[in-house]
Amino acid sequence: MTQAPAFDPTAAARSVVPFPRQEAGAVEPHAPKQERQPPQAEVLRVLGQNRFRYLHHNGAPYAVPYDGPPVGVPLRATAHTGTGSLRQHLIRAYVTEHNRTPSQSALADAVAALDALAMNAPEAELPLRIAADPDDPAVTWLDLGRADGESVRLASGGWALTHPCPDTGPVWRRTKLVRPLPRPDRSPGGWRAGVEEFAALLPFTAETLPLAVGWLLAALRPSIPRPVAYLTGEQGTGKSTSGQMLAGVIEGARAPLRQAPETLRDLGPTTAAGWVLALDNLSGMPGWLSDALCRIVTGDAQVTRALYTDDDVNVLTYQRPVLLTGIDLGAVRNDLAERMMPLELQPIPRHKRRTAGALWAAYERAHPRILGALLDLAAEVWADLPYAAAELTERPRLADFAELLHALDRVTGWHSLDAFAGAQDALNDAVLDGHPVAAALREWTASYAFPPGGWQGTMAELHRQLGSDGRGIADGWPKTPAVLSARIRQVAPALRARGIHVARTSSSNKNGKVWAVTYAPPS
Repeated sequence: MTQAPAFDPTAAARSVVPFPRQEAGAVEPHAPKQERQPPQAEVLRVLGQNRFRYLHHNGAPYAVPYDGPPVGVPLRATAHTGTGSLRQHLIRAYVTEHNRTPSQSALADAVAALDALAMNAPEAELPLRIAADPDDPAVTWLDLGRADGESVRLASGGWALTHPCPDTGPVWRRTKLVRPLPRPDRSPGGWRAGVEEFAALLPFTAETLPLAVGWLLAALRPSIPRPVAYLTGEQGTGKSTSGQMLAGVIEGARAPLRQAPETLRDLGPTTAAGWVLALDNLSGMPGWLSDALCRIVTGDAQVTRALYTDDDVNVLTYQRPVLLTGIDLGAVRNDLAERMMPLELQPIPRHKRRTAGALWAAYERAHPRILGALLDLAAEVWADLPYAAAELTERPRLADFAELLHALDRVTGWHSLDAFAGAQDALNDAVLDGHPVAAALREWTASYAFPPGGWQGTMAELHRQLGSDGRGIADGWPKTPAVLSARIRQVAPALRARGIHVARTSSSNKNGKVWAVTYAPPS
Protein backbone atom coordinates (compact mmCIF):
# COMPACT_ATOMS: atom_id res chain seq x y z
CA MET A 1 0.00 0.00 0.00
CA THR A 2 1.24 3.47 -0.80
CA GLN A 3 1.57 5.45 2.40
CA ALA A 4 1.08 9.17 2.77
CA PRO A 5 4.38 11.09 3.04
CA ALA A 6 5.61 11.70 6.55
CA PHE A 7 5.51 15.15 8.10
CA ASP A 8 8.29 17.28 6.61
CA PRO A 9 8.80 20.73 8.20
CA THR A 10 10.99 21.83 5.27
CA ALA A 11 8.22 21.13 2.80
CA ALA A 12 5.74 22.86 5.09
CA ALA A 13 7.82 26.02 5.02
CA ARG A 14 7.37 26.21 1.26
CA SER A 15 3.57 26.52 1.62
CA VAL A 16 1.91 29.62 0.26
CA VAL A 17 1.10 32.07 3.05
CA PRO A 18 -1.18 35.08 2.83
CA PHE A 19 1.58 37.46 3.93
CA PRO A 20 5.41 37.32 3.86
CA ARG A 21 7.73 36.52 6.71
CA GLN A 22 9.72 39.30 8.29
CA GLU A 23 12.86 39.73 10.35
CA ALA A 24 12.22 40.65 13.99
CA GLY A 25 14.76 43.49 13.86
CA ALA A 26 13.42 45.08 10.68
CA VAL A 27 12.70 48.83 11.12
CA GLU A 28 12.33 51.79 8.85
CA PRO A 29 15.76 52.98 7.56
CA HIS A 30 15.26 56.58 8.72
CA ALA A 31 14.22 55.65 12.28
CA PRO A 32 16.32 57.23 15.07
CA LYS A 33 19.13 55.08 16.42
CA GLN A 34 17.62 54.79 19.92
CA GLU A 35 14.33 53.40 18.44
CA ARG A 36 15.82 50.57 16.45
CA GLN A 37 14.73 48.00 19.04
CA PRO A 38 11.23 46.97 17.82
CA PRO A 39 8.36 47.08 20.31
CA GLN A 40 6.97 43.86 21.79
CA ALA A 41 3.88 43.91 19.58
CA GLU A 42 6.04 43.96 16.44
CA VAL A 43 8.24 41.11 17.68
CA LEU A 44 5.14 39.05 18.49
CA ARG A 45 3.58 39.81 15.11
CA VAL A 46 6.72 38.70 13.27
CA LEU A 47 6.83 35.52 15.34
CA GLY A 48 3.24 34.84 14.30
CA GLN A 49 4.03 35.45 10.63
CA ASN A 50 7.17 33.32 10.59
CA ARG A 51 5.91 30.33 12.56
CA PHE A 52 2.39 29.87 11.20
CA ARG A 53 0.38 29.78 8.02
CA TYR A 54 -3.27 30.78 8.16
CA LEU A 55 -6.59 29.28 7.09
CA HIS A 56 -10.28 29.99 7.59
CA HIS A 57 -12.78 27.36 8.74
CA ASN A 58 -16.46 28.39 8.77
CA GLY A 59 -15.25 31.99 8.60
CA ALA A 60 -13.03 31.74 11.71
CA PRO A 61 -9.24 32.14 11.30
CA TYR A 62 -6.85 29.38 12.34
CA ALA A 63 -3.06 29.27 12.45
CA VAL A 64 -1.21 26.11 11.39
CA PRO A 65 2.42 25.74 12.59
CA TYR A 66 5.09 25.25 9.94
CA ASP A 67 7.30 23.22 12.24
CA GLY A 68 4.72 21.13 14.06
CA PRO A 69 1.68 18.88 13.75
CA PRO A 70 -1.05 19.68 11.19
CA VAL A 71 -3.46 20.97 13.82
CA GLY A 72 -5.27 24.29 13.57
CA VAL A 73 -4.79 26.84 16.37
CA PRO A 74 -7.67 29.34 16.84
CA LEU A 75 -6.71 33.01 16.60
CA ARG A 76 -9.55 34.56 18.53
CA ALA A 77 -9.51 32.33 21.60
CA THR A 78 -7.63 33.49 24.69
CA ALA A 79 -7.00 29.91 25.84
CA HIS A 80 -7.70 26.53 24.30
CA THR A 81 -7.13 23.18 25.99
CA GLY A 82 -7.29 21.17 22.78
CA THR A 83 -4.52 22.91 20.83
CA GLY A 84 -3.51 26.00 22.75
CA SER A 85 -4.52 29.40 21.44
CA LEU A 86 -2.35 31.60 19.22
CA ARG A 87 -1.83 33.91 22.20
CA GLN A 88 -0.42 31.02 24.22
CA HIS A 89 1.88 29.95 21.37
CA LEU A 90 3.18 33.50 20.97
CA ILE A 91 3.78 33.89 24.72
CA ARG A 92 5.75 30.65 24.83
CA ALA A 93 7.84 31.61 21.78
CA TYR A 94 8.55 35.10 23.15
CA VAL A 95 9.55 33.84 26.61
CA THR A 96 11.77 31.16 25.04
CA GLU A 97 13.58 33.61 22.77
CA HIS A 98 13.74 36.71 24.97
CA ASN A 99 13.42 35.37 28.52
CA ARG A 100 10.74 37.99 29.18
CA THR A 101 6.98 37.98 29.53
CA PRO A 102 5.18 40.10 26.92
CA SER A 103 2.55 42.56 28.04
CA GLN A 104 -1.12 41.84 27.52
CA SER A 105 -1.53 44.97 25.39
CA ALA A 106 1.31 43.88 23.09
CA LEU A 107 -0.28 40.46 22.74
CA ALA A 108 -3.66 41.99 21.92
CA ASP A 109 -2.12 44.29 19.29
CA ALA A 110 -0.11 41.46 17.70
CA VAL A 111 -3.06 39.06 17.51
CA ALA A 112 -5.30 41.80 16.11
CA ALA A 113 -2.71 42.53 13.42
CA LEU A 114 -2.37 38.85 12.52
CA ASP A 115 -6.15 38.50 12.43
CA ALA A 116 -6.36 41.42 9.98
CA LEU A 117 -3.50 40.10 7.85
CA ALA A 118 -5.22 36.69 7.71
CA MET A 119 -8.41 38.13 6.17
CA ASN A 120 -7.40 36.84 2.73
CA ALA A 121 -6.35 33.40 3.98
CA PRO A 122 -8.00 30.57 2.03
CA GLU A 123 -11.16 28.88 3.29
CA ALA A 124 -10.49 25.24 4.17
CA GLU A 125 -12.22 22.37 5.90
CA LEU A 126 -10.63 21.61 9.28
CA PRO A 127 -12.14 18.22 10.11
CA LEU A 128 -12.61 16.91 13.61
CA ARG A 129 -11.52 13.31 14.40
CA ILE A 130 -12.51 11.77 11.01
CA ALA A 131 -11.67 13.07 7.53
CA ALA A 132 -11.71 11.93 3.94
CA ASP A 133 -8.39 12.18 2.11
CA PRO A 134 -8.42 15.29 -0.13
CA ASP A 135 -6.91 13.36 -3.05
CA ASP A 136 -8.54 9.94 -2.64
CA PRO A 137 -12.15 9.78 -1.34
CA ALA A 138 -11.73 6.05 -0.64
CA VAL A 139 -9.10 6.83 2.02
CA THR A 140 -10.12 7.80 5.55
CA TRP A 141 -8.04 9.55 8.21
CA LEU A 142 -8.50 9.10 11.97
CA ASP A 143 -7.05 11.73 14.33
CA LEU A 144 -5.59 9.99 17.40
CA GLY A 145 -5.64 13.31 19.28
CA ARG A 146 -1.92 13.06 20.04
CA ALA A 147 0.28 16.10 20.64
CA ASP A 148 2.61 15.10 17.80
CA GLY A 149 -0.28 14.90 15.30
CA GLU A 150 0.20 11.19 14.51
CA SER A 151 -2.89 9.85 12.75
CA VAL A 152 -4.22 6.70 11.09
CA ARG A 153 -4.45 6.51 7.32
CA LEU A 154 -7.10 3.89 6.49
CA ALA A 155 -7.48 2.52 2.95
CA SER A 156 -8.84 -0.62 1.32
CA GLY A 157 -5.34 -2.12 1.36
CA GLY A 158 -4.79 -1.63 5.10
CA TRP A 159 -3.98 1.08 7.61
CA ALA A 160 -0.81 2.81 8.76
CA LEU A 161 0.28 5.24 11.47
CA THR A 162 1.63 8.39 9.87
CA HIS A 163 1.50 12.19 9.88
CA PRO A 164 -0.76 13.91 7.34
CA CYS A 165 1.09 15.92 4.73
CA PRO A 166 0.93 19.61 5.79
CA ASP A 167 0.11 20.67 2.22
CA THR A 168 -2.33 18.00 1.04
CA GLY A 169 -3.38 16.01 4.09
CA PRO A 170 -6.12 17.00 6.54
CA VAL A 171 -5.46 19.80 9.03
CA TRP A 172 -7.21 18.77 12.23
CA ARG A 173 -9.44 20.88 14.44
CA ARG A 174 -9.52 19.94 18.11
CA THR A 175 -11.70 20.84 21.07
CA LYS A 176 -11.91 19.82 24.72
CA LEU A 177 -13.99 16.81 23.64
CA VAL A 178 -11.27 15.41 21.34
CA ARG A 179 -9.52 13.01 23.70
CA PRO A 180 -6.31 11.13 22.90
CA LEU A 181 -6.68 7.61 21.53
CA PRO A 182 -4.15 4.84 22.12
CA ARG A 183 -1.90 3.85 19.25
CA PRO A 184 -3.79 0.93 17.66
CA ASP A 185 -2.18 -2.48 17.89
CA ARG A 186 -2.51 -5.41 15.48
CA SER A 187 -3.63 -8.51 17.36
CA PRO A 188 -1.89 -11.78 16.40
CA GLY A 189 -5.35 -13.31 16.05
CA GLY A 190 -6.51 -10.70 13.54
CA TRP A 191 -9.66 -8.70 13.72
CA ARG A 192 -11.69 -11.63 15.07
CA ALA A 193 -9.57 -11.74 18.25
CA GLY A 194 -10.12 -8.01 18.80
CA VAL A 195 -13.88 -8.35 18.31
CA GLU A 196 -13.93 -11.18 20.84
CA GLU A 197 -12.21 -8.95 23.40
CA PHE A 198 -14.76 -6.24 22.63
CA ALA A 199 -17.64 -8.71 23.09
CA ALA A 200 -16.21 -9.93 26.40
CA LEU A 201 -16.35 -6.41 27.84
CA LEU A 202 -19.78 -5.25 26.61
CA PRO A 203 -22.81 -7.51 27.25
CA PHE A 204 -24.29 -7.35 23.74
CA THR A 205 -26.56 -10.15 22.57
CA ALA A 206 -25.34 -12.33 19.71
CA GLU A 207 -27.69 -10.56 17.29
CA THR A 208 -26.66 -7.08 18.48
CA LEU A 209 -22.87 -7.46 18.39
CA PRO A 210 -22.58 -7.28 14.56
CA LEU A 211 -24.77 -4.16 14.56
CA ALA A 212 -22.54 -2.49 17.17
CA VAL A 213 -19.46 -3.29 15.07
CA GLY A 214 -21.25 -1.97 11.96
CA TRP A 215 -22.11 1.26 13.76
CA LEU A 216 -18.45 1.74 14.74
CA LEU A 217 -17.39 1.13 11.13
CA ALA A 218 -19.92 3.70 9.93
CA ALA A 219 -18.52 6.16 12.48
CA LEU A 220 -15.13 5.79 10.75
CA ARG A 221 -16.55 6.94 7.42
CA PRO A 222 -17.05 10.70 6.97
CA SER A 223 -20.17 12.26 5.51
CA ILE A 224 -22.55 9.29 5.44
CA PRO A 225 -25.91 9.05 7.23
CA ARG A 226 -25.68 6.61 10.12
CA PRO A 227 -28.48 5.21 12.28
CA VAL A 228 -28.98 6.57 15.77
CA ALA A 229 -27.72 3.75 17.98
CA TYR A 230 -29.52 3.36 21.26
CA LEU A 231 -28.68 0.92 24.02
CA THR A 232 -31.65 -0.91 25.44
CA GLY A 233 -32.03 -3.55 28.10
CA GLU A 234 -33.49 -4.17 31.49
CA GLN A 235 -32.22 -2.44 34.60
CA GLY A 236 -28.74 -3.58 35.56
CA THR A 237 -27.44 -4.37 32.08
CA GLY A 238 -24.90 -1.54 32.24
CA LYS A 239 -26.30 0.77 29.56
CA SER A 240 -24.37 3.87 30.63
CA THR A 241 -21.05 2.06 31.05
CA SER A 242 -21.53 0.19 27.77
CA GLY A 243 -22.35 3.48 26.06
CA GLN A 244 -19.12 5.02 27.34
CA MET A 245 -17.12 2.03 26.14
CA LEU A 246 -18.81 1.86 22.74
CA ALA A 247 -18.30 5.56 22.02
CA GLY A 248 -14.86 5.42 23.64
CA VAL A 249 -13.46 3.08 20.98
CA ILE A 250 -13.12 6.09 18.66
CA GLU A 251 -13.56 8.95 21.15
CA GLY A 252 -11.12 7.94 23.88
CA ALA A 253 -11.50 5.85 27.01
CA ARG A 254 -14.04 7.14 29.53
CA ALA A 255 -15.47 9.56 26.97
CA PRO A 256 -18.32 11.22 28.86
CA LEU A 257 -21.94 10.64 28.02
CA ARG A 258 -23.79 13.92 28.06
CA GLN A 259 -27.04 15.09 29.52
CA ALA A 260 -29.60 16.06 26.90
CA PRO A 261 -29.49 19.85 26.36
CA GLU A 262 -32.46 21.93 27.33
CA THR A 263 -32.66 23.97 24.12
CA LEU A 264 -31.77 23.67 20.46
CA ARG A 265 -29.32 26.56 20.85
CA ASP A 266 -27.30 24.48 23.35
CA LEU A 267 -27.36 21.35 21.20
CA GLY A 268 -25.48 22.82 18.22
CA PRO A 269 -22.18 23.78 19.92
CA THR A 270 -21.98 20.55 21.94
CA THR A 271 -22.60 18.49 18.80
CA ALA A 272 -20.03 20.34 16.69
CA ALA A 273 -17.37 20.15 19.42
CA GLY A 274 -17.12 16.33 19.43
CA TRP A 275 -17.36 13.45 17.00
CA VAL A 276 -19.89 11.14 18.70
CA LEU A 277 -22.97 12.77 20.21
CA ALA A 278 -23.73 10.48 23.16
CA LEU A 279 -26.76 11.37 25.31
CA ASP A 280 -27.42 9.38 28.47
CA ASN A 281 -30.56 8.39 30.38
CA LEU A 282 -33.18 9.92 28.13
CA SER A 283 -36.56 9.39 29.78
CA GLY A 284 -38.44 11.30 27.09
CA MET A 285 -38.01 12.89 23.70
CA PRO A 286 -39.30 16.43 23.11
CA GLY A 287 -40.31 17.17 19.56
CA TRP A 288 -37.52 19.68 18.88
CA LEU A 289 -34.86 17.14 19.99
CA SER A 290 -36.35 14.41 17.82
CA ASP A 291 -36.27 16.70 14.77
CA ALA A 292 -32.73 17.86 15.59
CA LEU A 293 -31.40 14.28 15.86
CA CYS A 294 -32.86 13.49 12.43
CA ARG A 295 -30.93 16.45 10.98
CA ILE A 296 -27.71 15.56 12.81
CA VAL A 297 -27.77 12.09 11.25
CA THR A 298 -28.07 13.42 7.69
CA GLY A 299 -26.13 16.68 8.18
CA ASP A 300 -27.18 19.96 9.74
CA ALA A 301 -26.17 23.59 9.97
CA GLN A 302 -27.03 25.88 12.87
CA VAL A 303 -26.93 29.62 12.27
CA THR A 304 -26.95 31.96 15.25
CA ARG A 305 -26.34 35.67 15.66
CA ALA A 306 -22.74 36.47 16.49
CA LEU A 307 -22.27 38.03 19.91
CA TYR A 308 -22.02 41.81 20.11
CA THR A 309 -23.12 42.22 16.48
CA ASP A 310 -26.34 43.14 14.73
CA ASP A 311 -25.71 41.80 11.24
CA ASP A 312 -23.19 38.94 11.57
CA VAL A 313 -23.82 35.26 12.24
CA ASN A 314 -22.01 32.15 13.42
CA VAL A 315 -22.42 28.97 11.36
CA LEU A 316 -21.95 25.47 12.78
CA THR A 317 -22.07 22.54 10.37
CA TYR A 318 -21.93 18.90 11.43
CA GLN A 319 -22.95 15.34 10.62
CA ARG A 320 -22.29 13.08 13.56
CA PRO A 321 -22.74 9.53 14.84
CA VAL A 322 -25.39 9.58 17.58
CA LEU A 323 -25.66 7.25 20.59
CA LEU A 324 -28.54 7.27 23.09
CA THR A 325 -29.28 5.30 26.25
CA GLY A 326 -32.39 4.89 28.35
CA ILE A 327 -34.90 6.09 25.76
CA ASP A 328 -38.66 5.55 26.03
CA LEU A 329 -39.65 4.06 22.69
CA GLY A 330 -43.23 5.21 23.03
CA ALA A 331 -42.06 8.84 22.88
CA VAL A 332 -40.18 8.48 19.57
CA ARG A 333 -41.61 9.99 16.43
CA ASN A 334 -41.75 7.81 13.35
CA ASP A 335 -39.28 9.89 11.32
CA LEU A 336 -36.66 9.39 14.05
CA ALA A 337 -37.61 5.74 14.52
CA GLU A 338 -36.77 5.07 10.87
CA ARG A 339 -33.25 6.34 11.59
CA MET A 340 -32.74 4.38 14.81
CA MET A 341 -31.02 1.07 15.53
CA PRO A 342 -31.59 -0.72 18.86
CA LEU A 343 -28.55 -2.38 20.46
CA GLU A 344 -29.82 -4.78 23.07
CA LEU A 345 -27.79 -5.61 26.17
CA GLN A 346 -28.29 -8.87 28.02
CA PRO A 347 -28.41 -9.24 31.80
CA ILE A 348 -25.02 -9.79 33.43
CA PRO A 349 -24.91 -12.95 35.63
CA ARG A 350 -23.75 -12.36 39.18
CA HIS A 351 -20.68 -14.57 38.77
CA LYS A 352 -19.53 -12.41 35.83
CA ARG A 353 -19.97 -9.00 37.44
CA ARG A 354 -16.83 -6.94 38.00
CA THR A 355 -16.08 -3.78 39.90
CA ALA A 356 -16.02 -0.56 37.88
CA GLY A 357 -12.28 -0.21 38.44
CA ALA A 358 -11.50 -3.74 37.23
CA LEU A 359 -13.80 -3.37 34.22
CA TRP A 360 -12.24 -0.08 33.10
CA ALA A 361 -8.73 -1.39 33.67
CA ALA A 362 -9.51 -4.36 31.39
CA TYR A 363 -11.03 -2.05 28.80
CA GLU A 364 -8.02 0.27 28.74
CA ARG A 365 -5.65 -2.70 28.37
CA ALA A 366 -7.71 -4.06 25.47
CA HIS A 367 -8.43 -0.70 23.81
CA PRO A 368 -5.35 -0.66 21.50
CA ARG A 369 -6.16 -4.17 20.23
CA ILE A 370 -9.88 -3.41 19.84
CA LEU A 371 -9.11 -0.28 17.82
CA GLY A 372 -6.55 -2.15 15.72
CA ALA A 373 -9.05 -4.95 15.04
CA LEU A 374 -11.68 -2.40 14.02
CA LEU A 375 -9.21 -0.83 11.58
CA ASP A 376 -8.20 -4.25 10.19
CA LEU A 377 -11.86 -5.11 9.61
CA ALA A 378 -12.58 -1.66 8.17
CA ALA A 379 -9.83 -2.08 5.55
CA GLU A 380 -11.44 -5.34 4.35
CA VAL A 381 -14.95 -3.83 4.36
CA TRP A 382 -13.75 -0.73 2.48
CA ALA A 383 -12.28 -3.01 -0.22
CA ASP A 384 -15.55 -4.93 -0.57
CA LEU A 385 -17.93 -1.95 -0.56
CA PRO A 386 -18.09 -1.48 -4.38
CA TYR A 387 -19.01 -5.14 -4.86
CA ALA A 388 -21.53 -5.14 -2.02
CA ALA A 389 -23.21 -1.99 -3.36
CA ALA A 390 -23.55 -3.55 -6.83
CA GLU A 391 -25.01 -6.76 -5.37
CA LEU A 392 -27.55 -5.20 -3.02
CA THR A 393 -30.98 -4.97 -4.68
CA GLU A 394 -33.13 -3.46 -1.91
CA ARG A 395 -32.12 -0.67 0.44
CA PRO A 396 -33.84 0.80 3.48
CA ARG A 397 -33.95 4.52 4.22
CA LEU A 398 -30.30 4.58 5.39
CA ALA A 399 -28.98 3.17 2.12
CA ASP A 400 -25.29 3.94 2.78
CA PHE A 401 -25.40 2.08 6.07
CA ALA A 402 -27.20 -0.87 4.43
CA GLU A 403 -24.41 -1.15 1.85
CA LEU A 404 -21.80 -1.08 4.60
CA LEU A 405 -23.61 -3.83 6.55
CA HIS A 406 -23.89 -5.94 3.39
CA ALA A 407 -20.14 -5.58 2.82
CA LEU A 408 -19.56 -6.45 6.49
CA ASP A 409 -21.63 -9.63 6.08
CA ARG A 410 -19.71 -10.61 2.95
CA VAL A 411 -16.39 -10.22 4.80
CA THR A 412 -17.39 -11.83 8.11
CA GLY A 413 -20.19 -14.26 7.28
CA TRP A 414 -22.48 -12.44 9.73
CA HIS A 415 -26.13 -11.50 9.11
CA SER A 416 -26.03 -7.91 10.32
CA LEU A 417 -28.22 -6.52 7.51
CA ASP A 418 -31.00 -8.99 8.33
CA ALA A 419 -30.63 -8.13 12.02
CA PHE A 420 -30.91 -4.43 11.17
CA ALA A 421 -34.10 -5.00 9.17
CA GLY A 422 -35.60 -7.09 11.98
CA ALA A 423 -34.67 -4.51 14.59
CA GLN A 424 -36.33 -1.75 12.60
CA ASP A 425 -39.49 -3.86 12.26
CA ALA A 426 -39.60 -4.34 16.02
CA LEU A 427 -39.00 -0.63 16.52
CA ASN A 428 -41.86 0.20 14.16
CA ASP A 429 -44.18 -1.98 16.23
CA ALA A 430 -43.05 -0.26 19.44
CA VAL A 431 -43.66 3.18 17.92
CA LEU A 432 -47.09 2.17 16.62
CA ASP A 433 -48.08 0.69 19.99
CA GLY A 434 -47.12 3.95 21.69
CA HIS A 435 -49.01 6.13 19.19
CA PRO A 436 -52.72 6.37 20.10
CA VAL A 437 -53.97 6.97 16.55
CA ALA A 438 -51.84 4.17 15.10
CA ALA A 439 -52.96 1.81 17.87
CA ALA A 440 -56.61 2.66 17.16
CA LEU A 441 -56.17 2.03 13.41
CA ARG A 442 -54.42 -1.29 14.02
CA GLU A 443 -57.13 -2.41 16.44
CA TRP A 444 -59.95 -1.37 14.10
CA THR A 445 -58.53 -2.85 10.89
CA ALA A 446 -57.82 -6.17 12.66
CA SER A 447 -61.38 -6.42 14.06
CA TYR A 448 -64.53 -7.91 12.53
CA ALA A 449 -66.02 -4.38 12.44
CA PHE A 450 -63.66 -3.35 9.64
CA PRO A 451 -65.28 -3.79 6.17
CA PRO A 452 -63.61 -6.59 4.17
CA GLY A 453 -63.15 -4.38 1.11
CA GLY A 454 -61.92 -1.36 3.08
CA TRP A 455 -63.57 1.81 4.33
CA GLN A 456 -64.23 5.17 2.68
CA GLY A 457 -65.43 8.43 4.15
CA THR A 458 -64.41 11.92 5.17
CA MET A 459 -61.79 12.63 7.79
CA ALA A 460 -64.57 13.83 10.10
CA GLU A 461 -66.32 10.47 9.74
CA LEU A 462 -63.05 8.65 10.39
CA HIS A 463 -62.55 10.82 13.47
CA ARG A 464 -65.97 9.73 14.79
CA GLN A 465 -65.32 6.11 13.86
CA LEU A 466 -62.02 5.82 15.68
CA GLY A 467 -63.28 7.77 18.70
CA SER A 468 -66.60 5.91 19.02
CA ASP A 469 -65.41 3.66 21.87
CA GLY A 470 -64.56 6.54 24.18
CA ARG A 471 -61.14 7.53 22.82
CA GLY A 472 -62.49 10.98 21.95
CA ILE A 473 -62.34 12.05 25.59
CA ALA A 474 -58.93 10.53 26.34
CA ASP A 475 -55.90 12.72 26.96
CA GLY A 476 -53.72 13.05 23.88
CA TRP A 477 -56.44 12.01 21.43
CA PRO A 478 -56.77 14.43 18.48
CA LYS A 479 -59.70 16.73 19.15
CA THR A 480 -60.40 17.66 15.53
CA PRO A 481 -60.32 15.87 12.14
CA ALA A 482 -57.46 18.15 10.98
CA VAL A 483 -55.28 17.06 13.92
CA LEU A 484 -56.19 13.43 13.24
CA SER A 485 -55.02 13.83 9.64
CA ALA A 486 -51.70 15.26 10.82
CA ARG A 487 -51.22 12.41 13.32
CA ILE A 488 -51.87 9.81 10.63
CA ARG A 489 -49.27 11.40 8.34
CA GLN A 490 -46.72 11.16 11.19
CA VAL A 491 -46.92 7.37 11.24
CA ALA A 492 -48.00 6.65 7.64
CA PRO A 493 -44.74 4.82 6.67
CA ALA A 494 -44.90 2.59 9.76
CA LEU A 495 -48.58 1.87 9.11
CA ARG A 496 -47.85 0.92 5.49
CA ALA A 497 -45.17 -1.48 6.69
CA ARG A 498 -47.97 -3.22 8.64
CA GLY A 499 -50.37 -3.28 5.69
CA ILE A 500 -52.55 -0.32 6.73
CA HIS A 501 -52.98 2.33 4.02
CA VAL A 502 -54.74 5.63 4.69
CA ALA A 503 -54.89 7.87 1.62
CA ARG A 504 -57.08 10.60 0.19
CA THR A 505 -58.99 9.60 -2.94
CA SER A 506 -59.80 11.75 -5.94
CA SER A 507 -63.52 11.87 -5.11
CA SER A 508 -65.44 13.99 -2.64
CA ASN A 509 -68.97 14.24 -1.26
CA LYS A 510 -71.08 16.98 0.23
CA ASN A 511 -69.16 16.71 3.50
CA GLY A 512 -65.68 17.02 2.02
CA LYS A 513 -62.84 15.02 0.56
CA VAL A 514 -63.13 11.24 0.72
CA TRP A 515 -60.40 9.14 2.34
CA ALA A 516 -59.83 5.41 1.95
CA VAL A 517 -58.55 3.00 4.62
CA THR A 518 -57.45 -0.44 3.41
CA TYR A 519 -55.76 -3.33 5.15
CA ALA A 520 -53.67 -6.05 3.53
CA PRO A 521 -51.73 -8.11 6.09
CA PRO A 522 -48.05 -8.22 5.11
CA SER A 523 -46.70 -11.56 4.05
